[in-house]
Amino acid sequence: MKLLADGMLGSLAKWLRILGYDTLYFPNADDDELARIARAEGRILLTRDEGLARRRGLKTLLIESEQLKEQLRQVIANVGPASGEPFSRCPLCNTPLQKVKKEAVRGRVPPYIFRTQEHFSLCPHCGKIFWRGTHWKRMREEIAHLRNADSPPAAAKADRLDLN
Repeated sequence: MKLLADGMLGSLAKWLRILGYDTLYFPNADDDELARIARAEGRILLTRDEGLARRRGLKTLLIESEQLKEQLRQVIANVGPASGEPFSRCPLCNTPLQKVKKEAVRGRVPPYIFRTQEHFSLCPHCGKIFWRGTHWKRMREEIAHLRNADSPPAAAKADRLDLN
């Protein structure tokens, strides 16, 4: 499912990408431009703007909560599971990540990271390199918790998602 988040939903867009959803986000686009993109690409427009959500000819989902976890739960419940795997898209630009050999990132990551990590992914669009550090483990716990909302919190800080 292809999504488009309006300018008020940057954190939601980032987390949807982490979950594996193809999610565009243009923070400075006006309503007409968002509607044009959504129609042209067959995307569901995620918005907190009731007027935009009522526009004809658009598939929209009015995001009800201001809380990120509730927003994520609403999207998952209404759109269904992501077509991609978690951590398969760049959280910054939405481009599918490519796995790269460790040697390919030598000199591009801090020396400690190069020594202690074995698996790396690269965004071919923005050039950002990702690895499975301590933040990755906490994010996987949050994802597991989101997928099974009836279970107890998986992480110590289950009331907030922390991705900066």
